[in-house]
Amino acid sequence: VPLWINTDEQRFPRARQKDGRAEEILTAFNSTNRNSDARAFAALMKHIRAFDEKEQTVVLVQVENEIGMIPDARDYCKSANEFFNTPVPDEFIKYLTANKENLRKPLYGLWEKNGFRTSGNWEEIFGQSLQTDEIFMAWYYAKYTNYIAEAGKKEYPLPMFVNAALIRPGYKPGQYPSAGPLPHLFDIWKAAAPQIDFLSPDIYFPSFVEWCEKFDIPAEQSGHISNPLFIPEVGNDQSVANAFYAFAKHNAMGYSPFSIESLPNPENNQVSKGYEVLKQLTPLILSNQGKGTMAGILLDSANQKAKIKLGDYIFNVKHAYSWKYAPRTEEENPRFGGMIIMVSQDEFYIAGRGLIVTFETSANDNSIIGIGSMDEGKFIDGKWVPGLRMNGDQTHQGRHMDLPGNIFSIQKVRLYKYK
Repeated sequence: VPLWINTDEQRFPRARQKDGRAEEILTAFNSTNRNSDARAFAALMKHIRAFDEKEQTVVLVQVENEIGMIPDARDYCKSANEFFNTPVPDEFIKYLTANKENLRKPLYGLWEKNGFRTSGNWEEIFGQSLQTDEIFMAWYYAKYTNYIAEAGKKEYPLPMFVNAALIRPGYKPGQYPSAGPLPHLFDIWKAAAPQIDFLSPDIYFPSFVEWCEKFDIPAEQSGHISNPLFIPEVGNDQSVANAFYAFAKHNAMGYSPFSIESLPNPENNQVSKGYEVLKQLTPLILSNQGKGTMAGILLDSANQKAKIKLGDYIFNVKHAYSWKYAPRTEEENPRFGGMIIMVSQDEFYIAGRGLIVTFETSANDNSIIGIGSMDEGKFIDGKWVPGLRMNGDQTHQGRHMDLPGNIFSIQKVRLYKYK
């Protein structure tokens, strides 16, 4: 923020804590703040269009960064308090009423507890609680962000998103950046910010699968809310197996390790090696997204096996270290994972690291599954080039596929049935 804004509190008022202390955040309850933000953002989008529309290196834009209130759940400046004590906007009431049976549980629960009222101020409709403070704040943060996004899209209508700082287990509103685009507030953000195309998680916690599941909402799963998965920030110390999982299981649009340029040994670290394999697989991933022909796997100490059904087969996947003959190069049960892509009834590519895969039929016909062929290889210029034919000890005498834990690799397997 420019110094001339920070030093002019009368023109650009700040958010305030409950005790009246000023925050290092401008308040969202001031039209000068909002309009100035919108003008600046519109100018940025106009510049991007003039400079980049032809080559389109910028393909989407993050409007705000981890927007949220802390250490209180809402803003307590004079204007915010006035808004808090005025009736809940009709726009929100109409949304609640129209989507009553499909609302997210936390929002539905608060509204139900207070008798599903459709008139009154925020505490009269939702009750007196930190959760009500956060709902109030989320509505006005979303409206503020929507205004800015709308101004930007008039200059250059690229897809736009907002990212969320996530919640540690047991934390209450005010203990994390509250009122941001978090799953329990999706209804509010979707209702108040239609110019925001999707909401995204910044995942720094080890519970990667949990947060992917919360942010990936297919349209058919919820009638009034859908949200694709895009991960704009993830800890660069996390296993790149996460990316394989996200792309295959959740049809993720992107996965971005934070400060990727600061990682040592850039030509040979695990991020570079994993991305090199993902680059080979990109055309195959894109052609299979949304078709139910891909599956993602993540395994670690807490989850050491998975059962995946694709087509006529079941893939029993175990952490490599569960096999006594697997070489161990890292700590006990590091995070391993990968993806399975079905390309025909009996042919599959399996990619990743640290996986032992066995096969069985999904039909109840006593069939036994055999390995017709198994090749380690690469995609070169989009074409599969088999390398080593896997036999003997490499398949444990035809019993399984072994993706080593020390490298990311791709193997193609053809299966068959016999009795």
